[in-house]
Amino acid sequence: MTLNENDKKIILDSIRDIPDYPKPGIIFKDITTLLNNKDAFKLLMDHLELRYKDYNLDYIAGIDSRGFIFGAPLADRLGIGFVPVRKKGKLPSTTICEKYELEYGFDEVEIHLDAFNEQKDARVLLIDDLIATGGTAVASAKLVKDTKVDLVEVCFLMNLDFLKGVPKVEKIAPVYSVLEI
Repeated sequence: MTLNENDKKIILDSIRDIPDYPKPGIIFKDITTLLNNKDAFKLLMDHLELRYKDYNLDYIAGIDSRGFIFGAPLADRLGIGFVPVRKKGKLPSTTICEKYELEYGFDEVEIHLDAFNEQKDARVLLIDDLIATGGTAVASAKLVKDTKVDLVEVCFLMNLDFLKGVPKVEKIAPVYSVLEI
């Protein structure tokens, strides 16, 4: 289930481009204008609910931090649990972590060891707003898989196709992007 071209345009038109942020040459995709557009946000959430309602999911895992914005309300709509995948040092209980490479250095994401209530057969959707080079998404997908659950799909609002992150994630789980940029 994908969106028709008109609905894609409504959502895309609600996302603001910020040139040269956070540094020169980058065009930042600002979703705050999507979030404050009640019609566009509802259209997106209705689409995600329709797409995933028959996946028999047990949990949605959202990537820090914009994945929380889409993942938590979608989990609520589907009547399932939500699990945050956080940057290192943000979770209060026992965690496992996955390191990934940045342009200059490394970062880590982590998840609670008992995030999925030790339900080894849990069906999980991982979600975030955007995929670029894929570092955070790959690390997050590996982390979810390390908990021995079934990572059914990884969903992104936007795929910055020219940065080639999706093929890296597809080595771990199927990928769905609402918008291809």
